Amino acid sequence: METNNEPNSGPNSGLFGLIGIEYEEVGSDRCVLTLDIDERHLQPYGLVHGGIYCLLAETAASVGASVYAMEHDMAGAVGVSNSTDFYRSMREGTIRAVATPIHRGRSQQVWQVEMSDSAAGRLISRAQVRLHNLTDPAAIGGTSG
Repeated sequence: METNNEPNSGPNSGLFGLIGIEYEEVGSDRCVLTLDIDERHLQPYGLVHGGIYCLLAETAASVGASVYAMEHDMAGAVGVSNSTDFYRSMREGTIRAVATPIHRGRSQQVWQVEMSDSAAGRLISRAQVRLHNLTDPAAIGGTSG
């Protein structure tokens, strides 16, 4: 198998395209994602796998934090900690993830992500994601120039 060393780019490339994440709103103060649940997202008991919520939280927080970082002449932001709590289960429908900043400093940011059942409007999961602001674009992916 031939490998491509080019990083995935675009909002629906790589894992995001495989999972089916849709971007509803992207900004430095708020990022909103949605995901229509299907069989790809379920664990053996027919419930949405907890990793899906973690993925949505990490993605929403990282995108919002990166937009903020780039607006402030940094290269972007990468997640270093993701703590996700699960309150209710879902089997079908649409998950809506809303990320907002709690703290934005020179070297790190902390974002809160609330995930809800779009139809019922009920809170399903909540996460807190801590991110590191990147000043050197070569540091992404562990490469250095």
